Amino acid sequence: MFAELLQFLFAGITTGAAYALAALGFTIIYNASGVINFAQGEFIMLGGMIAVALSGWGLSLPVSIVLSIVLTAAVGALIQTFAIKPAGHADVVPLIIITIGAALVVRGLVQVFLGKGTHALAAFSGEVPFLIAGATLLPQSLWVLGVATLVVIALGWFFGRTTYGKAMLATSHNKLAAALVGIHTPFILLLSFVLSAALGALGGALLAPMTYTAYDVGIMLGLKGFVAATLGGLGSGMGAVLGGLLLGILEAMTAGYISSAYKDAMPFVLILVVLFIRPRGLFGAKLSDRV
Repeated sequence: MFAELLQFLFAGITTGAAYALAALGFTIIYNASGVINFAQGEFIMLGGMIAVALSGWGLSLPVSIVLSIVLTAAVGALIQTFAIKPAGHADVVPLIIITIGAALVVRGLVQVFLGKGTHALAAFSGEVPFLIAGATLLPQSLWVLGVATLVVIALGWFFGRTTYGKAMLATSHNKLAAALVGIHTPFILLLSFVLSAALGALGGALLAPMTYTAYDVGIMLGLKGFVAATLGGLGSGMGAVLGGLLLGILEAMTAGYISSAYKDAMPFVLILVVLFIRPRGLFGAKLSDRV
């Protein structure tokens, strides 16, 4: 019984770490620009699909992953420059529609150029599992957990110690005041999309060896990342991380103890319950007319 519970916990924490990366992407863009980016799922999909394609063309796995992150970050920059920026100070609903439209375009292009098939990326360090208290843990799970932890630490350093990180925080608090003190806010908004896209691509590349990838996997991954960000309180970085972990564990427990048929439905049931009890999310992010 304990081994079974531990197995579900391992699976849930691994998936939850990937959801946390997606949720952090939502949080970064929301804080910097007030935009809820529903193309975030496509960034995750691109990370996996581009890495698979480049690896299939003969590039080494590390090079394929790095290039997939760079290329996805470039896609994020293009979306911000040619879709979000021209909208100016549009209301939240038109901006959401724009990001959904961008997601559809990206998904369609991937479908045309990389195909509709399901693909798997090679595991980073083999597939021989570790045995822990009767439960098994794949080496790829350790990669997911380790990289996600390093990303959280790196983001904490970036926002707390670097000029650009502090500029992003200032922009998130008051865009006009940030501009008045000399912060180039258009560049900060562009940087937020680049950073968010890179995080999504990293999560997609980490998950691809375990869950496979295809042109349409970004739909559900993006929605679950949004649920995780909202659970923790939209705008809260720590809330995004904990929301992602909570979501992953809930999914694993539902699949293990109830039925895998309900696994994808439970996150949305959870978000309804949590928002009914705590409308600001678990960490009480500030309410505003941007939501």
